[in-house]
Amino acid sequence: MFKNTWDRFILYLPLLMMGGLALATYWLVHSTSPVGAPTAQLPPSHEPDYFMNVFSVRSFAADGRVRSEVLGDKARHYPDTQWLEIDAIRIKSYDDKGRLTTATANRGLTNEDTSEVQLLGNAVVVREASAPEGGTALPRMEYRGEFLHAFMTTERVISHKPVVLIRGNDRFSADTLDYDNVEQVIQMRGRVRGTLDPSTR
Repeated sequence: MFKNTWDRFILYLPLLMMGGLALATYWLVHSTSPVGAPTAQLPPSHEPDYFMNVFSVRSFAADGRVRSEVLGDKARHYPDTQWLEIDAIRIKSYDDKGRLTTATANRGLTNEDTSEVQLLGNAVVVREASAPEGGTALPRMEYRGEFLHAFMTTERVISHKPVVLIRGNDRFSADTLDYDNVEQVIQMRGRVRGTLDPSTR
């Protein structure tokens, strides 16, 4: 009787092995993603993906003119925000009329086209004086503070921290600043103080 049972087992052994292999193949197919299928990607982290040391980056207008130049001692690019963090930042920016605006600080954050810059520590933004043909001469403007948020193309400077504004020979200070050079509107809040030079009146 034992011999008959063993013979039957030997007879059905290949069938059992084929069944086991089929089940294993089925499990493998369903537990692995198909070839070429999109894989889940992790969101970009706030870790620098590249560095630059002692660098200068220029951007150009459509006619070939230099639009802006950014210099710094060291820069770190963050893929999640696409912003550069720059040590000892220095910026030169020219508007459509060729007027120069410069910005410096201990540290800065700038977007890809340098149209928006956050300056931290000994921040200074200067728009040089200009005398457009047939227009009113614009005096030199200088902004100073520990934090300045400059919008280079729209010529706007804001800060939620104390600032000093020097316009020609006039000097103002306040706890906050919102200055729109295009609209020629300035809002200063908090402890506002001003010194006007009568010789320019």
